[in-house]
Amino acid sequence: MRSRFIVSMGVVDLLSLAVSVVLASWVLYGTLLPWNADQVGTQALPLLGFLMLAALGSSAILLTMSGPGVPRPSYGRGAAMVTVTLSASALMVLATRVYFSRSLLLVTVAVWTLFVVLHRAVRRRRPWIEPMVVFSSDQEMVSELQRAPHAEVLAVVDPASHPDQQPLEPRATLVVDMAVAHSPAVAGLVSGNDLAGRVVKPLASVYEEHTGRVPLPRLVQDWQMTSTLHRVRNWLWGKRLFDLAAVIITMPVWLFLAALVGVAVRVFSPGPVLFRQTRVGKGGRHFTIYKFRTMRSDAEAAGPRFAEVDDPRLVRGGAFLRRYRLDEIPQLWNVLKGDMSLVGPRAEQAPFVEEFSRAIPFYSLRHLIRPGVTGWAQTNASYAADLQATVRKLTYDLYYIKHVSPLLDLRILWASVWTVITGSGSR
Repeated sequence: MRSRFIVSMGVVDLLSLAVSVVLASWVLYGTLLPWNADQVGTQALPLLGFLMLAALGSSAILLTMSGPGVPRPSYGRGAAMVTVTLSASALMVLATRVYFSRSLLLVTVAVWTLFVVLHRAVRRRRPWIEPMVVFSSDQEMVSELQRAPHAEVLAVVDPASHPDQQPLEPRATLVVDMAVAHSPAVAGLVSGNDLAGRVVKPLASVYEEHTGRVPLPRLVQDWQMTSTLHRVRNWLWGKRLFDLAAVIITMPVWLFLAALVGVAVRVFSPGPVLFRQTRVGKGGRHFTIYKFRTMRSDAEAAGPRFAEVDDPRLVRGGAFLRRYRLDEIPQLWNVLKGDMSLVGPRAEQAPFVEEFSRAIPFYSLRHLIRPGVTGWAQTNASYAADLQATVRKLTYDLYYIKHVSPLLDLRILWASVWTVITGSGSR
């Protein structure tokens, strides 16, 4: 349903762009097309084709950045699509030197913006849900789906039951739990609907799509060998290049902020400016992480422990630095060194890693990739201060590792910027 939604949004935006060109031409010149017949092949078709490709591509990319489930139409993504298309078209005109009336372009953009807003206003009036019939006895996973904003569980069928062969809701997706045995009646019902062209999906995949988490009980021991991570290793070098480029380009900004924060730490708290600690990175390798010190120098004299709300170990100004993530600026040096990435699972202390690896299945899979300054778990779950919260954050980390992509990284970075601005989720 998500893919159908993305395609339908893109197609409608594309058609509205074509209509906008025609209306702009009619308003300005009193004709449906602003080109002469001999200009259609050399000027009109190349430019219109590029406009439509830019619109369709930017629409699809922005929608795929919207996270799991069926995304709600967004005015912000619509405005971004118009901006990207206009910018790409202007660059195309400059590069090819094809004449194109600026007044026509501006009126086209104005009309198209109106269509884009109206399109999203209409779509936002309707509920964006994926109706489904779930064949599973796993009450926890079913409950999570029932709470998901874009999933509508119409019925739950016990895989061991013998349901009547009555017609199922025609618009519903059949969600099947592949981890359990099914009675002949259920197997026949599912296979019959599958052969009839109904949409049938495995429960684990639907759960991931609608919650943004990997169901830990459904993982198998060789998950890391079958996950999509091993099919995208060829472009992980691009992730490293992006990290380096982003950190180097923004270096004047974060070095300036680092200087200000460093002076503030020195003034308000006696002791070292930087906090150094051994963390566990990719492949279980230990490295030294750098942060601005926000706690007393003897904060962990009795051993490592989780941060607390209103932690008494915080120094003056430490809460402010942690709230707005300013204490994490030195981690950009770890990114330059290759210890960390901008986006990835949180780097934990070695004692915690040893404890969690013994207590939580698949915890070590977090170390398949570099840890990040920010991550999918950090933007979707609050600070983990106990074992249960750590398990929940692990489900987000494994989802990120399984679905790692440039678009997901961009979405996480954007969410992290908002987190920094609002100062939410810190301790």
